[in-house]
Amino acid sequence: MLPRFAELADPAKIPDAIKYQLEAVDPLVPSAANLFRVHWFNDASGRGRTEVPDFLLLPESLTGVKARIAVALGERFPMIGAHKVLAAYGSLAPRIVTGQFDPTTQRAVWPSTGNYCRGGIAISRILGCHGVAVLPEGMSQERFEWLQSWVMHPDDIVRTPGSESNVKEIYDKCWELAGDKANVILNQFSEFGNYLVHYLCTGQALERIFENLRKTEPDLDLAAFVAGTGSAGTLGAGDYLKERCGARIAAVEPVECPTMLYNGYGEHNIQGIGDKHIPLIQNVMNCDFVVGVSGESCDSLNVLFNSTEGREFLIRRKGFDPGFVASLSSLGLSSTANVLAAIKLARRLDLSEKDVIVTVATDGAALYASERDKWAQHHFPDGFDQVTAAEVYGQHLAGIGGDHFLELDHQDRSRIFNLGYYTWVEQQGVALEDFNRRKDQRTWQGLRAALSLWDQLIEDFNGRAGVNLPT
Repeated sequence: MLPRFAELADPAKIPDAIKYQLEAVDPLVPSAANLFRVHWFNDASGRGRTEVPDFLLLPESLTGVKARIAVALGERFPMIGAHKVLAAYGSLAPRIVTGQFDPTTQRAVWPSTGNYCRGGIAISRILGCHGVAVLPEGMSQERFEWLQSWVMHPDDIVRTPGSESNVKEIYDKCWELAGDKANVILNQFSEFGNYLVHYLCTGQALERIFENLRKTEPDLDLAAFVAGTGSAGTLGAGDYLKERCGARIAAVEPVECPTMLYNGYGEHNIQGIGDKHIPLIQNVMNCDFVVGVSGESCDSLNVLFNSTEGREFLIRRKGFDPGFVASLSSLGLSSTANVLAAIKLARRLDLSEKDVIVTVATDGAALYASERDKWAQHHFPDGFDQVTAAEVYGQHLAGIGGDHFLELDHQDRSRIFNLGYYTWVEQQGVALEDFNRRKDQRTWQGLRAALSLWDQLIEDFNGRAGVNLPT
């Protein structure tokens, strides 16, 4: 039985029979029931459900800004501990129910820099599809270990040259794989299901968090939504929050690879963020800010937040509650980048204690233990002690400035939009007319009608399979 997108946006709509079935299902196993956990409302155990998505509310003593920064926790998602499993379902399920993918004859190819291909493999396995992961060989060891335990065959993990910034190499491999008609490329950077599922599900989840904060303080305003570019799917939630709550949208990218900021390029290690090109599903003309953050900051704070010495410094020297310090393990590398960008945004806009910024922790630190060890060995060869912890805290957290920040006007948006031409029209063969119509917000608004249509098709699909339950 396939969940409707309306059920993943509001799990209260999930039938009681499914809820009872879930009680006996481990959230980490490839069970069909876990499709109904592909949402933001899972509790810390992964087995129960919350009325409001779990989130971190970062104190001013940590951020140095008065604005409230609320961070939704992607590690609550089942099977992969990251929110990209939602994007994978949003990409594959519509193709199945519309007849665009045949699980009996075709393979689902998931090009990614990590979490999306893991989500794709998980969804593929549950739905009885043959999934293939394509990702750079330089990604974290934990990603590959997970994939090795989930794929049908070792050859279903395809390693491409480079690391986070080497997306073109992924595309080149996918062009090669697409020569076999049995391979269907589910490219997260161009799959509009990725955008739509985040528009609806992530948008509603973040709105629920904001409304929860307003219960005790009705005069709060939702000032902004912040998210790393990545595939740009998550940024779709910003369109929802702008329409519903008036939030402005800030896209985050590494200063080591400042594509939107400076038409730049380079290497970085913020796994799951910007990658030397503009995704086809990025609604550039609706974005308000671009914020650059340092990959060095993210890697260094990964050590601070998750080492014994770092946590001891935060508790004893800075006076943070031990429980709160432990919760910082919910921030992976791109999650930390989102937090740093939110702090920058609050500084630049002089936001007050009545302003709320919402963002997402796409995954947790558990996926980056190997990256943390490599960074510490290279950058702190004499060990990470209290003095080093204080230096990292001062430089990368307390010392956050307002540099590498761009407030977009129409000309800026047009410049960034035009950068996508070289990837999508020249290299990937998208029709120029289709590429250009994305400038018009009516195009994006029209896409959203697909969500209710897909839900109707899912109901029909479940009915013909004989598994529909009363809602």
